[in-house]
Amino acid sequence: MSDPKSFYDKHKTLVYNLALNYCGNKEYAEEITQDVFLAVFKKMSIFRHESKIETWIYRIAINKSLDYLKAKKRFKRNFINDGISIDQVSQTKFSDFNHPGVLLESKEKIQEIYSCINRLPEDYRAVIILLKIENRTYKEVSEIMKISIKAVESLFNRAKKKLDALIKK
Repeated sequence: MSDPKSFYDKHKTLVYNLALNYCGNKEYAEEITQDVFLAVFKKMSIFRHESKIETWIYRIAINKSLDYLKAKKRFKRNFINDGISIDQVSQTKFSDFNHPGVLLESKEKIQEIYSCINRLPEDYRAVIILLKIENRTYKEVSEIMKISIKAVESLFNRAKKKLDALIKK
């Protein structure tokens, strides 16, 4: 990496979007993005080039996002009424159709889905976010999660069933 600024500019959107999908909050996603790049720049000398750099960055971003969610849960247990919800999706983009009832209904459905995704086990959550929200291929997810493509397929099928059950509750 010759220029840290251009490296950051090239990869920041990928990290930010993933973090936003995990935490559902713009400010927290920005904070996670900063943490990811601090870790990337600190660990760049030990990157072994066994996978694509994007795969390595994704793995760090997933871990930092999960660390954030775990810390948030600990904080919520200690301060039950902190007024901040992991399930916030206030920064979600909606269509330009601005009918208040439709917009509110769409936002509520998206919040419900994100809430259910956040209740899934870590591997289920990761596979759903990577495949369906980040639009990564099974091969890319396999590399990021360090499991076989068949394992990704199996994990995704189990995650879909679990998510469907949570949504139906």
